Amino acid sequence: MDNTGLKREKLELPNGENKLLLHSCCAPCSGEVMEALIASDIDFTIYFYNPNIHPRKEYDLRKDENIKFAEKHNIPFVDADYDVDDWFARAKGMEHEPERGIRCTMCFDMRFERTALYAYENGFPIITSSLGISRWKNFEQINDCGIRAADHYPGITYWTYNWRKKGGSSRMLDISKREQFYMQEYCGCAYSLRDTNHWRLQNGRERIEIGKNYYGDEGGTTPACS
Repeated sequence: MDNTGLKREKLELPNGENKLLLHSCCAPCSGEVMEALIASDIDFTIYFYNPNIHPRKEYDLRKDENIKFAEKHNIPFVDADYDVDDWFARAKGMEHEPERGIRCTMCFDMRFERTALYAYENGFPIITSSLGISRWKNFEQINDCGIRAADHYPGITYWTYNWRKKGGSSRMLDISKREQFYMQEYCGCAYSLRDTNHWRLQNGRERIEIGKNYYGDEGGTTPACS
C-alpha cells in the first residue's frame, strides 16, 4: 500500500532493473506515476526537460510545482535546460500543425533524446515519461518517440507501461485535487496556447489566464499536459 492506504499492484521495471529516470512534464501528470513508483519501492529520479512550455511564467509554474511535490516525497529532481530557442527553431514550418501531429512528434523526440542521453551518461538503464497518462496525448506516439530515443544509446530501455490503466487516470485527478495542483488549460507550447484561445473565443469563453486556476477550486478536468 502507499501512504493513502490504497492497495496497488507491484510494478517491476523491464529487464529486472530497479533504477529509473522519469521524464516529468508537470506535477499533475507525474503525481500518480510517482506515487505508484514509490509504492513499488522503485529507485527513480525525476528529469524535467520541457523547453516547449511557453511563456516562461507557465514554465516556471509547472516546474516549481513539480519540484515541491518531488521534495515532499524526497525524490531527486534534475532541472534541465530551458532550450526554448532551440525548440522554436525545430518547430519552424510546423506552426500550424494540429495537436498529436508531426510537431508533437518533434517535441517528444527532442525531450526524450535529451532524457535518454542523461540516462546513458548517469547510469539509468530505464527511462519513461509521465506524458502518457494524459488522455489528451496519443499513447502510441509517445511510446514510439521514447523507444526511438532509447535506441540511440546501448543499454537504455524505454518503459512503455500504460499509466492510464487500472484507475491511473482517475487517481491522477484525485491526487491533483488533494494537492491543489495548478490546473493547466493548454498543452504547453505557444501554438497550443494560440489555438486553445482561438477555440475559447469562438465558443464564448475568455482567454486563458495563466496562474489562475487550481485543482479543487472547481472540480478540475484531466490535465491538458505538455
